[in-house]
Amino acid sequence: QVQLVESGGGSVQPGDSLRLACATSGRTFSNYVSGWFRQAPGREREFVAAISWNGGNRLYADSVKGRFTISRVNAKNTGYLQMSSLNPEDTAVYYCGAKRLWRDLANPSEYEYWGQGTQVTISS
Repeated sequence: QVQLVESGGGSVQPGDSLRLACATSGRTFSNYVSGWFRQAPGREREFVAAISWNGGNRLYADSVKGRFTISRVNAKNTGYLQMSSLNPEDTAVYYCGAKRLWRDLANPSEYEYWGQGTQVTISS
């Protein structure tokens, strides 16, 4: 089992930045691909970004490319999502997930473990 806990969400204004963290415990974090998804009210869970076991590979959704950066520090068993140039369309609950294989990264059903989510609200 891998337990994941997100933090760092909040309410900010358009153009601001936030950094989300995903703290893990249980099995070795470095054995898992780390991914971030988001879900707005009435919408399906949407892929945001994923990072490979050692951080050597990253994948981003087109909607966040150039604005968001995914990273991880395996020694701290923690993943991160740095978000900048935020706009109201980024408002959602953000979830981190973990999976073993580097494939089907945008499919939430492929992820084995999930955190409880953290709310991000962008409004003026």
